[in-house]
Amino acid sequence: MSKKLLKILKKHSGRDNTGKVVVRHQGGREKRFLREIDFKRNKYDVPAKVIGIEYDPNRTVSIALLLYQDGERRYILSPQGLKVGDTVVSGKKAEVKIGNALPLGKIPVGTMVHNIELKPGKGGQLVRGAGTGAILQAKEGGMVTIRLPSGEQRKVSKDCFATIGQLGRAEWKTVVLGKAGRRRHMGIRPAVRGVAQDPRSHPHGGGEGRSGIGMPSPKSPWGKPTLGKKTRKKKKYSDKLIVKRRK
Repeated sequence: MSKKLLKILKKHSGRDNTGKVVVRHQGGREKRFLREIDFKRNKYDVPAKVIGIEYDPNRTVSIALLLYQDGERRYILSPQGLKVGDTVVSGKKAEVKIGNALPLGKIPVGTMVHNIELKPGKGGQLVRGAGTGAILQAKEGGMVTIRLPSGEQRKVSKDCFATIGQLGRAEWKTVVLGKAGRRRHMGIRPAVRGVAQDPRSHPHGGGEGRSGIGMPSPKSPWGKPTLGKKTRKKKKYSDKLIVKRRK
């Protein structure tokens, strides 16, 4: 663990800057440190040795601690197959090898990648969860088509960087928490079903005995339609580049 890369992570418990709860069912939680992750991989052509694979409480995937030849240390997301003692590098001339980062235009079609940039130099935004990986499907002009874990196919600039390999710790989805207390340590508070509440607290509440959610459609606690209601906001630049929507 590198102490220089650690910060105290403030608790917000689902509240905004005015102190109002904007995300329900959050609160409590153990004290955590924030590990600064290098999503940009902008230390080009400097080899780095993997000196540790560590647990990160803030994400589902493990992280790898790199020691560069000039003495600097950085954390990156740990792909499947990366081991302590391996050497990784980032740059346009980097080898297509697990853990190396290079522009999408330099990566062969059919390669599994993660930590993908949407804008060159901004840092990886796509495919950062445990066990995930995107497949590079085609190259055309200045764009590259990738297939995301959701099934969505989208175009990304060939100058955007991505890291080779599928992310590790794919088994995290099968972990059984075992007790309510462990969820509380993670900062997840109980969620009460709408039909179990009274009619003043939730549109699904009330009624004698067990009751359904009613018609014409299920509602959120604030009376807004759910279950099939589309909530995605239009993104002018990004939406144009989607070739096929997710399933």
